[in-house]
Amino acid sequence: MTSTILRDKNIIDVVKYKWLWIAISAVLIVPGIIAMIYSSIIYHTHSPLKLGIDFTGGTLLQYGFEKQINSEDIIKMRDALKLAGIENPVVQVSDFNIASDIFNEIENKENVEITNLKSVVSIRTRFLDSDKANNETLKASNAIKDSVGEFVPLQVSSIGPTLSKELFKNAVVAMLLAFLAIVGYLTIRFQLDFAIFALLALLHDALFICGVFAILGLFFNTEIDSLFITAILTVIGFSVHDTIVVFDRIRENSRFLAKKKTFNEIVNASVNQTLARSINTSLTTLIVLLTLYFLGGETTKDFILAMILGIAIGTYSSIFNASTLLAMWRNRKAFSAKS
Repeated sequence: MTSTILRDKNIIDVVKYKWLWIAISAVLIVPGIIAMIYSSIIYHTHSPLKLGIDFTGGTLLQYGFEKQINSEDIIKMRDALKLAGIENPVVQVSDFNIASDIFNEIENKENVEITNLKSVVSIRTRFLDSDKANNETLKASNAIKDSVGEFVPLQVSSIGPTLSKELFKNAVVAMLLAFLAIVGYLTIRFQLDFAIFALLALLHDALFICGVFAILGLFFNTEIDSLFITAILTVIGFSVHDTIVVFDRIRENSRFLAKKKTFNEIVNASVNQTLARSINTSLTTLIVLLTLYFLGGETTKDFILAMILGIAIGTYSSIFNASTLLAMWRNRKAFSAKS
């Protein structure tokens, strides 16, 4: 009876196609690893990802214009900023209708009319001194005004180098502590090999997300900030939850079927028993995230994108990586014991 149920419910033979899953993971991860290595060579911070001002220190200036800003205007702004002593600014332009959520409260707080604005220019640069004697922020604003014309100041935010280094250090420590806590919990609840392969699945997910953002940084100047670390930690929690569901079913089935079934058959049955739950949970989450990505604010797009990538890859790794690696390891142990 039990054998019939297990056979009929097996939709995917995950263990049989283990090398396919490993090959897919390699295709997903290797380009990102190459991008991270290349980035660590060309960036002055030697970071595998393009760091935002949260981690490097710097100033973000945002201006609203009543005209559409084109590529020629961007060139003028860069040249004017360079003459003002502000080297290598990152200038980005977005439509005001898309970015307006950033400035919902500006009109009320500062009594500034922003309804006629058409373009928003964001300038990321090194930390600008705002002392009265040498106000570099004012110099930058005057350079923009002289080169492109009148604007409405929307936002100025700065973070110093000391604070940014502290934020980066705290972010790395938070990630390490999360990994250690997860390994400890899984070791206590299951066994050490369960914990190791769950950790490998988490590293797989984190490498994929970081790799994608490394590629985006190289081609589209996408920077990571503290929200990116938040997304990584959230994805780790979601992914390990999926892995625990699968591992818990493997453990339960092993108690009753260890003498009747091979470990491969138990893994296959367990994965297929939890397959619908894992996919349905992820799909409902992805629907919400996709809605936020396409209809939400410009400032949260990278955060939401990291979440989308993480939820998708986390579901994949829980089903096709963690369980199959565990089966391969247990089979190898059994083979060694017989030899």
